[in-house]
Amino acid sequence: MTELAAMRWPEVTGSRILAVPLGSCEQHGPHLPLNTDTIIAEQMSLSLARLRPSVVVAPTVSLGASGEHQGFPGTISIGTDILRDLIVELVRSAIPPQDSELPKPFAAVLLVNGHGGNVAAVSNAVSLLRTEGRTVDAWNPHLPDADAHAGHTETSLMLHLRPEAVAMDLADAGNTMPVEHLKRELTESGVLAVSTNGVLGNPETATARQGEEIHAQLTDSLVDAADRLEPNHD
Repeated sequence: MTELAAMRWPEVTGSRILAVPLGSCEQHGPHLPLNTDTIIAEQMSLSLARLRPSVVVAPTVSLGASGEHQGFPGTISIGTDILRDLIVELVRSAIPPQDSELPKPFAAVLLVNGHGGNVAAVSNAVSLLRTEGRTVDAWNPHLPDADAHAGHTETSLMLHLRPEAVAMDLADAGNTMPVEHLKRELTESGVLAVSTNGVLGNPETATARQGEEIHAQLTDSLVDAADRLEPNHD
């Protein structure tokens, strides 16, 4: 059994790694659902658990820091500060202090982050939790040639993971400039200021086959991150 919420408390034993999927509810162009980041974080976590029996998947944190997408209907966000505090309290409850008499079924927590806007909250939370002596790390998907948002990369991955949720007949290219050239305007004015359809990239070229390859690459990276948290890792 890999999902914590489906387990009964006597089954939650041993020194396990708790994988916590972190997603968002934000626009992903006209062709992808608002929970795209959540789906990706959940599916990556489940893929990890299938390969590493020591991993248990926590219930997903499905709201994130999505202020840059507020110009589009449907986007809801809890912001960086609230997300940071949520992560801190979640990990504290999963890994009580060493001198506590509370149960300690989890040796470590791995935050599996599916949304770039969550990075600041995740990074700040991890830094604080480590100063408290807790074993915690974060994984963020990284592909060197990936486009930024709802483009070829994410759409291909969704065509592999959840094809029925993708409306390819509505997929149109957005702003295809490298995101580095857009950072200032994105920070000051949000995604709508640089892309009227909310897409940063070109989803029209996406395929499920490429999504399968992307999923395999990301899974390898995530497995490496989990292995580094194992007590006997060199």
